[in-house]
Amino acid sequence: MECGNPLQSSSTIGMNPNLKPEKTSSIEAGFEAAFWDNRLCLDFTYYKTDSRNQILKLATTAASGYTSQVRNAGHIRNRGYEIVDFSEPADFYIINTCSVTHLGERKSRQLIRRANRLNDNAIIAVTGCYAQIASDEISKIEGVRVVIGTKQRDKIVDLVEKAAREDGLFNEVNDVMHMHEFEDIPLYGTPHRTRAFLKIQDGCCNFCSYCIIPYTRGPIRSRKLESIKTAVDQLVEENFHEIVFTGIHLGAYGRDFKGENISLSDAVEICLANENLKRLRLGSLESIEISPRLLELIKTHKRFTKHLHLPLQAGSDEILKAMNRHYTTEEFARLIENIRREVPDIAISTDIIVGFPGETDELFQKSLEFAKSMGFMKMHVFPYSKRAGTPAAKMTNQIDEAVKKQRVHLMQKMAEQSATEFYQRFLGRELEVLFEQEQDGYMEGLTSNYIRVYIKNDGAITSGDIRLVKLVKLFKDGILGELI
Repeated sequence: MECGNPLQSSSTIGMNPNLKPEKTSSIEAGFEAAFWDNRLCLDFTYYKTDSRNQILKLATTAASGYTSQVRNAGHIRNRGYEIVDFSEPADFYIINTCSVTHLGERKSRQLIRRANRLNDNAIIAVTGCYAQIASDEISKIEGVRVVIGTKQRDKIVDLVEKAAREDGLFNEVNDVMHMHEFEDIPLYGTPHRTRAFLKIQDGCCNFCSYCIIPYTRGPIRSRKLESIKTAVDQLVEENFHEIVFTGIHLGAYGRDFKGENISLSDAVEICLANENLKRLRLGSLESIEISPRLLELIKTHKRFTKHLHLPLQAGSDEILKAMNRHYTTEEFARLIENIRREVPDIAISTDIIVGFPGETDELFQKSLEFAKSMGFMKMHVFPYSKRAGTPAAKMTNQIDEAVKKQRVHLMQKMAEQSATEFYQRFLGRELEVLFEQEQDGYMEGLTSNYIRVYIKNDGAITSGDIRLVKLVKLFKDGILGELI
């Protein structure tokens, strides 16, 4: 899933070299522009000169996920805009919104109003999931001139420029439920980063009872294999060292290619065929979609990272059924056991929702104990958020917010212990690390199995290097290492 709790960060790209991203330097290719290691709300401003040689500034920001994104950068850059700081008053603002939780929607509204305060004469354009399901509501917010949902986003610059020439509101939100083609927006020139996030799939048909995403994204659509190959080759040519495949329902890749028998494994093989790519990583997958062929690729290809993010969501069968999840805890546990048998050092991370309607204290305890038994290396814990328009929102046995907060705390405490135990397994081991950036005197990077490693930087390591490192002791959110 693409959305989660908003946090703010800023970009180093372009005109303001003093702004630095937190954690991983990454970029999601094409219109899905930037993806900055579990940080939300990247603030960019773009500018170009008009016919009178006056600077026109265009800002874009996002409220769209714990894997935060700025979707417009490559497309806007190709139109002649350059990046400066979002905090400056701008002539145009593009705000990419989130609708997975009420917090995401509230943050989206705050960003719109912030833009209007910065310049009440600016053209404000709003896109993304919240715009898709609440275009009329967004249209009434002061300053909004353009509303576009989750399709035809390549039109957004045209619409912004049209709004600058003409009066009125431009609402271009369309019904996504009738979309059947992947919106394959070409890649544009991108600034140098270490890791590229390449979106190869959109849409979801799972209809989990708590989730609004199927209604905002529409049915499954997959990027064609030829397009993936072209994108991978271009990203490698631009010196990206790791590519991460992402999607709304990534494991369903190829399911819409009727009669072609194409799956995610084919996309993986296309990517790994480029021998100059150092690493391929997968985004979030449904556990039941880990095929024997995909697991064999993880096991046998050194450049295919040993890390899977498999959302559990709940650790009791009663709540899984109420959520309309399509597996039991027994099936999930059996799959995890099989994966670890085939790939012993693999890291498995997950998502957990607590406080779902009907989750009694007993059921929460079952969920807590089951999640603990899985030994996850990382857990994203969320309190259930009531989403209007979903079946779960109509359930009568809603959980008190104070109870949710307490359960989040208990689950997070267990998750921290589980992560520590995972890291401790690797102390004294020697693993390859792909280094990404320097921060506070340390070079940071990731192992294949997603352990963040820190090395005191003496100038011997540069971004993009893969080096063998001995993992020495727990440090910050990972492990302190020594070069071999």
